[in-house]
Amino acid sequence: MIDPPKAYENIPFLNSPHCRPVRLQLEYLHPEVTMTEEGVKSTIVMFGSARIPSPEKAADCKNPKLAGLVPYYEEARKLAAIVSTTCQTNHECEYVVITGGGGGIMEAGNRGATENGCKSISLNIQLPFEQKANPYVTPELNFEFHYFHMRKMHFLQRAKAVVIFPGGFGTFDELFEALTLIQTKKIAPMPVVLFDAEHWKRLVDWEYLAECGLISPTDLDIITFCNTAEEAWKVIEEYYA
Repeated sequence: MIDPPKAYENIPFLNSPHCRPVRLQLEYLHPEVTMTEEGVKSTIVMFGSARIPSPEKAADCKNPKLAGLVPYYEEARKLAAIVSTTCQTNHECEYVVITGGGGGIMEAGNRGATENGCKSISLNIQLPFEQKANPYVTPELNFEFHYFHMRKMHFLQRAKAVVIFPGGFGTFDELFEALTLIQTKKIAPMPVVLFDAEHWKRLVDWEYLAECGLISPTDLDIITFCNTAEEAWKVIEEYYA
């Protein structure tokens, strides 16, 4: 007679609806324990489109407007380099760049850290369409999630700033969740830096929201606009000075 598998080795059982609470706990514990072991004390979150091409791939992009967004890739890469080389000075790493692990802006963030010999984190997500972690993620800090809400929690768990580059629905979701959590004091206040003032002010009439009383005028203070990596880093530096 074959011995039955132990409960923690029974994969079909662990993947069953009955074990959803266990899987949720594991999606919390695994990144949390690993980041602690890797000395990650705090992070800088970088959100933005996976579709923005790198300079090497811009020529292959069929959409000229999308190809024109390559400078955002370069600024994200530059900001990650500035943050990482400034703050990762020992085993206990401050301001480690954390991204969603895909292409585009996420790749640029991980790339800027890795090219300078620094750690960076990827919080990937299982999606109906294939999304693989980009090659610049630190292997020990490469995580894949099934549950969006657990992934979102880890994005902000150690965050000291959120930097938002142009993106689509996912980027909007991440931006407004961060703004809501700060506005409602569910997380500590931190800089929320929107990359390219003209772009974001065209997308959202922030002042109109305040004029209508839909947000408080002071809520606008949560947001800072910038146009270069150096400006973004200055905002973060001065906030914590």
